[in-house]
Amino acid sequence: MSAAPGRRPATEAEIAALASSVRLRIIRMTRAEPLTNARIAELLGRDPATTLHHVRKLVRHGFLEPLPARRGTRGAKEIPYRSTGLSWRLEGAGADPVLAEAVLRAYLDEVTEVGVTALEQTRLVVQLRPTEVQSLRAELDAVVQRYAALPVDAGAEPVAIYLSVYPGGNRTDSDGVDMGA
Repeated sequence: MSAAPGRRPATEAEIAALASSVRLRIIRMTRAEPLTNARIAELLGRDPATTLHHVRKLVRHGFLEPLPARRGTRGAKEIPYRSTGLSWRLEGAGADPVLAEAVLRAYLDEVTEVGVTALEQTRLVVQLRPTEVQSLRAELDAVVQRYAALPVDAGAEPVAIYLSVYPGGNRTDSDGVDMGA
């Protein structure tokens, strides 16, 4: 399968850099507003030294870009970082199980922070033929791509979307474990 227009296959190094829920959250946090390492650490409730390790890895692989240094409130030099949007322009990363787990963990961590009452949720199980499943995935991807292509507007409301399509119904995996709910 070839990459969608404007997208390219992810390298192994890029997949490895993304395979952390913390790094995925940093990318999301810096999409609309550049943030310093100290602010990122504060928002994540993490140690600034550990956060800086993640920030540097994201910069090294092109997921974040440092903006010009500035003086902070206490006079110290601080560097704001902004997401480059690279993570959204990569294809094939979703097939990596470690990265898939990191994406799910980032979602669960963020949902935990905002609280379940802030979510608008829908759950649906349908029976579709393989061609209908392909069509559903293509339609969902087209909607997500349309919104992802919008320019960042600092005055707009940030909205996060997590979409999961998975086998439903009363299925069992190869070990006989009930997969339905």
